[in-house]
Amino acid sequence: MNDNEKLISALQEERRGYVMRKLTKRIEAVDEQLRALGVAPARETATAVPSEERAVVESPKKRTTKRA
Repeated sequence: MNDNEKLISALQEERRGYVMRKLTKRIEAVDEQLRALGVAPARETATAVPSEERAVVESPKKRTTKRA
């Protein structure tokens, strides 16, 4: 892997982080650098963290005992 390929790989990884955090100005800056290197930036839209949590944790049941 030569220096140009390492730089492109690093920029793409940096861009993925910005996409996850929705930092549009940073994404545009990285896209500009990728275009200058002759690479078309990927258009990622997926988020790493779900927008809402769906799992439900059941609360513990109260135990009642009857004494005779």
